[in-house]
Amino acid sequence: MNTFFSIIVPVYNRPEEVRELLESLQSQNYAEDFEVVIVEDGSADSSEQIVNFFRENLQISYYFKENSGPGDSRNYGMERAKGNYFIVLDSDCILPKQYLSEVDKELKKEFVHCFGGPDAADTSFTTIQKAINFVMTSFLTTGGIRGGKKAVGKFQPRSFNMGISREAFEKAGGFGRIHPGEDPDLTFRIWKAGFDTRLFPDAYVYHKRRIDWNKFYIQVNKFGSVRPILNKWHPGTAKPTYWFPTLFILGLSVAIILSIFGLWLPLLLYVFYFSILFLDALIKSKNLIVSFLAIFAALIQFTGYGIGFFKSTMLLNFSSKEPEELFPKLFFKKK
Repeated sequence: MNTFFSIIVPVYNRPEEVRELLESLQSQNYAEDFEVVIVEDGSADSSEQIVNFFRENLQISYYFKENSGPGDSRNYGMERAKGNYFIVLDSDCILPKQYLSEVDKELKKEFVHCFGGPDAADTSFTTIQKAINFVMTSFLTTGGIRGGKKAVGKFQPRSFNMGISREAFEKAGGFGRIHPGEDPDLTFRIWKAGFDTRLFPDAYVYHKRRIDWNKFYIQVNKFGSVRPILNKWHPGTAKPTYWFPTLFILGLSVAIILSIFGLWLPLLLYVFYFSILFLDALIKSKNLIVSFLAIFAALIQFTGYGIGFFKSTMLLNFSSKEPEELFPKLFFKKK
């Protein structure tokens, strides 16, 4: 299959991010033609002028539409794209110069209709960005499901760095209206349509995640909230390991209470875990501050996800209402 890549980027009030992403696309060492499709999702702060600046060096299309969420905006872009293979990126990503070449090499080696790539921390990232990147990608915290080479089970691509053939997109029906969670939902429908997914370990991006601690908590809390909804929609994909953050935080609370009464062993087990996490972060980041912040980030991650997952599970199991009624903030309305 001769592939022509269409790079689909939804953007919402992030013109400077678009500039950085387009600069990195302009610097690709990929020899073939490709196109870029920017979909402005109802932004008040438009990126159109920045897009126009890059038209001389990139084959680029720009569309403005009413705000309907990133999933619908990706669908909008793919429906208008010229390529037969779409690469979906978040606007806060920067690509290393070999990114497209790595994707092309993997597809030629073993073609797959849907792939995902990892994310990495660029040296320009802040210490908080680096700490959050570590806990979002570490095998010790997420089990590698977000793109690590040690990822277990069937790989689930994430939409900040995801490829999908036009054929798979059309048969699976594109992204849904839930957010977050639109990417695993699409992946499950891609599997049901008979297509495979695969990790491209060297097709990584620098994912900035411009968020503070409070926004990080809100983000992971939403991740926890959507997982039981996905389990309900796709029951064959549910795993006992999704309970781990909830049980981890519950166990830590019990361990702290027991330590008050002189029973230290449970708490020491948690100290051991966090020590291993710290050492792993230190080896990978070579930065003491990032390593200490990684412990704090992991606590936020487990707490936010664990509470969201438990609350959502209880509401879904003991309420007759549909997920969209129970969690209206997790769904974009139909346009």
